[in-house]
Amino acid sequence: MFGSNTRFGGRLIRISSILKHERFSSKQVAESADYLPITSFGFKEVEKEEKEGMVREVFLKVAPTYDLMNDIMSAGVHRIWKDSLVSKLGVFPGMIHLDVAGGTGDIGFRSLSALRAAEASARDSSSHAPNLGPKPGRIIVCDINSHMLVEGKRRAGQLDLTNSTDRQGNRLATINFKEGNAENLPLDDGSVDLYTIVFGLRNVTDTLAALKDARRVLKPGGKFICMEFSSVRDESLRTFYEAYSFGMIPLMGELIAQDERSYQYLVESIRMFPRQVELEEIMREAGFKCVAHENLTGGVVALHSGFRI
Repeated sequence: MFGSNTRFGGRLIRISSILKHERFSSKQVAESADYLPITSFGFKEVEKEEKEGMVREVFLKVAPTYDLMNDIMSAGVHRIWKDSLVSKLGVFPGMIHLDVAGGTGDIGFRSLSALRAAEASARDSSSHAPNLGPKPGRIIVCDINSHMLVEGKRRAGQLDLTNSTDRQGNRLATINFKEGNAENLPLDDGSVDLYTIVFGLRNVTDTLAALKDARRVLKPGGKFICMEFSSVRDESLRTFYEAYSFGMIPLMGELIAQDERSYQYLVESIRMFPRQVELEEIMREAGFKCVAHENLTGGVVALHSGFRI
């Protein structure tokens, strides 16, 4: 029914195919654009320019209970997945880590702890006096939704992670929160060492555009890591996972967050996202090298990685 271009996250629908079963004058058809860019919002087809606002509204609603719902929906397994990701970051003193779509800080806080530990170890093994050693690293949490960032800042304060020096006067790696769109990040070219996006890539309007901008902000040699729900390989697990996702998650959204529709979208968006091998192809198209993926929990989640070389 729909024509498509070569990019995931942005298809083209021919106006004539929309109109062929409707009664429009030839003048009305002629005055229409030849193509209308569309993308998916869950199982719905929507105009690309509409999706950003629709996703923003979803996360405005879920922000206050986002972390609680993650714990409940995954029975806490999301914490294991995220710890696994952080173990593969390869943190080093002075590193600049950009975490996109990370508003509530779950990945940013883990990375900050690992970075501060790495810098403390390097400081202990050096002869530098406090404040005279290498410049500390920085975590930048970027999200398009200001409500998610408010939650992240609140949690950072609760966890006492906003300090920039320790009790001995040593400078510490810091965490900052910045509002921005993954397809057009408010950062300079080649400005970060590491880029992560966790359970966020499927929510962008144009996947390829977001991946290209990820590569743009990475330094040469910089690493890209995406964690996203993916395609379950085992048939029995897949059957259970499908039944659980569609039967239980929207219901839990209604009972706990009083918002069934947002969680129905989140489940549907997982099914519409490219599978592991397909996402690897898009990453290569965006210019990433050494592209690979690792399945977690049988493919419920996949870790995708690549480098800017």
